[in-house]
Amino acid sequence: MGGDGYLGEFEQMLLLAALHLGEEAYGAALGQELEARVGRRVSRGAIYVTLDRLEAKGLIRSAMSAPRAERGGRPRRIVSVTPEGVAQLQASREALVTLWDGLEVLEG
Repeated sequence: MGGDGYLGEFEQMLLLAALHLGEEAYGAALGQELEARVGRRVSRGAIYVTLDRLEAKGLIRSAMSAPRAERGGRPRRIVSVTPEGVAQLQASREALVTLWDGLEVLEG
């Protein structure tokens, strides 16, 4: 996202995946969600760098979960989309819909 206020494609995908996952939105699960829904494999590094950027912009917030036995006692960084994040998603969607307007002949 630049100074224009619109989200990049990967930022949109991560925010949408986080909304789908709800309280189970953490790095590995976000990657699995993207692969399952859109067939896109993403490195964990790319996910965490983008999550850090989204959090710095106030579009997500994160908190560490309690340690989990199946993870060797390590906690997960659970993320949630803020109201500002939802607003940015809606603005990006509206911008894309506007750009697609009149190009319906390209569909299908």
